[in-house]
Amino acid sequence: MGNRLAGKVALVTGAARGLGKAYSIALAREGANVVAVDISDCSATKQAVEAQHAKGLSLTADIATEKGTREIVSKAVEAFGRLDILVNNAAISPQQPIDEISFEDWRKVLSVDLDGVFLCLKAAIPQMKKQRYGRIINVASSTFFMPYPDLCHYIAAKAGVIGLTRALSVELGQHGITVNAISPGLTKTERTVDIPEEVWNFQVMLQAIQRPEVPDDLTGTVVFLASDDAAFITGQTFCVDGGFVKH
Repeated sequence: MGNRLAGKVALVTGAARGLGKAYSIALAREGANVVAVDISDCSATKQAVEAQHAKGLSLTADIATEKGTREIVSKAVEAFGRLDILVNNAAISPQQPIDEISFEDWRKVLSVDLDGVFLCLKAAIPQMKKQRYGRIINVASSTFFMPYPDLCHYIAAKAGVIGLTRALSVELGQHGITVNAISPGLTKTERTVDIPEEVWNFQVMLQAIQRPEVPDDLTGTVVFLASDDAAFITGQTFCVDGGFVKH
């Protein structure tokens, strides 16, 4: 266990499994207490956090609602007295060609992947301003830079996340709050187990580092951005994808 985040409190959305769970464990390993949030049960993530000798809190909430986001921030502050780190990770990514996407489908993806980020930010920023300290990490996607077909609603939402990251960095810097984004490539998680092998092979072929990405490939960047090592970095999007995107 490290101590770069000792005494800090992190809230991670989409934390029940996959990347969100990995981010939670990595933050705890560096000393942060972690509030794990998901629409599904996060008790396993809480146990994994506590195995790192950190304190954990498991909350079930719909981050696409104003009520849900206000409650998770309120409960986090009630439990730990502060909120230092927000990782906006929760997302959905159904594959649908444009002519099969209804407006209801479109709004469902945008409500989680972009509105949910906005609502979590709205709920968390007042506490961070009060502390004059905050580290916000939004999770974007390599598909914004290198689009895959049948994901236009997801990619549009992630484009919004990058725009929001840039805009808020200017607005919040004076309050001691940094805002950055991390852009994963296609990663081996529970969400991607059904992706055909030929898709993985194509992905790896386009990467500079020629192996599939796994959650641990991303956690170091998240911990870095959450720490004071990144205190003078804001408004940036970090592509952590084995060199799939080069910019």
